[in-house]
Amino acid sequence: MSADSTMKFGFVCVQNAGRSQMSTAFAERERQRRGLGDSIKILTGGTHPADRVHEEVVTVMGELDIDLSDRTPQEVSTKELESCDVVATMGCSTLELDAETVDVRDWGLDDPDGQDMEQVREIRDEIAQRVSDLFDEFYADG
Repeated sequence: MSADSTMKFGFVCVQNAGRSQMSTAFAERERQRRGLGDSIKILTGGTHPADRVHEEVVTVMGELDIDLSDRTPQEVSTKELESCDVVATMGCSTLELDAETVDVRDWGLDDPDGQDMEQVREIRDEIAQRVSDLFDEFYADG
């Protein structure tokens, strides 16, 4: 990927209160760490958003100095997702996009809601690795 092209990554799940919020935060961190600035756009949302980010998700992300306490789950439209280059679903979606240019990937992650903290940490760490791998795929030299 050339330095002057823009990529748009979407992270979506049903409630936008756990996995997609963690994915978004890790993507924001990767974008900053790699100095990608405006060359990466990040979209997140859910098909039926919750009222707030799951408390256990806020806690385990806080352990990594990533504060999700002020984030609010939001709804995302098919049209918004079709504007992305890559959309990662979290294993809870039957998402079907008409745009042939969107690379939809189902990450098949467990829902952290109501899980014990160790399981939530495992989900968090898997998400961090998947997001890093996604950036490596498109920005290997970044």
